[in-house]
Amino acid sequence: MQRKAYVTGVAALLAALLAGCTGGSGGDGATDDSKPGDSGTKAAVAQPGKYRTLPEACAAVDHGTLDSLLPGIRQIADEERRGTAYEGTPTLTYDTDRRVGCRWKVESDSATDHLLVDFERVVSYDNAVSDDSRATDLYTSKETAADLPEPSASATPEDSESPDAGGSASPSGSPSASSSANGGSSPSATPSGSASASSDDSSSSSAEATPTSLQPRTLGGLGDQAYLDDTLSPATSAAQQRTVTVVFRTSNVIVTIEYDEQPTGTGEVPDSKEMQDRARNLAARLADTLNG
Repeated sequence: MQRKAYVTGVAALLAALLAGCTGGSGGDGATDDSKPGDSGTKAAVAQPGKYRTLPEACAAVDHGTLDSLLPGIRQIADEERRGTAYEGTPTLTYDTDRRVGCRWKVESDSATDHLLVDFERVVSYDNAVSDDSRATDLYTSKETAADLPEPSASATPEDSESPDAGGSASPSGSPSASSSANGGSSPSATPSGSASASSDDSSSSSAEATPTSLQPRTLGGLGDQAYLDDTLSPATSAAQQRTVTVVFRTSNVIVTIEYDEQPTGTGEVPDSKEMQDRARNLAARLADTLNG
């Protein structure tokens, strides 16, 4: 009877030891799962942006749109020169997966027009910051540098209208008039196209004559974020140059359009609404290209 009790006690002891080993093994496994670099860390890594590549910039603008923005292109009689003008000139870049751009310059009997289209794909190198967040920060810095005027109290904060296929638009955003960040005066949209005699008078009359809907402003209905800037060179120059800039962000890509025109005639002023409509129409097309 004593031997049987001894054997039973030994069996119980072995069972207890085996149970303890099994529990310890489970605890070790849980520790391995939570070590740095495994599932816990992976869950905290920010998601990459939507876009991994960029379109070919010089091919992103179709001939019909170029005809609208650069009227002189159709006046080029030589077919080879006209074809070269349509092709544009790629901007210098060292990584076409990160940034691409294209420039066009066309002279006509009435004006010289320039167009720049730039695509930038933003990549965050911080695992805790997504590509979209980094792109948002970069876009915000561009908008801040543009120094857009504050919206007036009676206006909606954003222009929610978008241009139609023909390039027309009915903007509703209406910031108050102010000089732009690059030192140009507020955009002017006088129907007669005549410049004021002095720089001070030009600034004053421009602020009074420019509809709030044509002043620099944020834009709705274009990508995730967008703004438009419109600047006019001082009236002291022989012919005033107007530059319309549209910048928009969609996910982790920022698109910049710079469109400027300088008339050949002394005292002439490029039409603000016409240029803004053309630039916004191009921006809408480029947004569709990215989403397509």
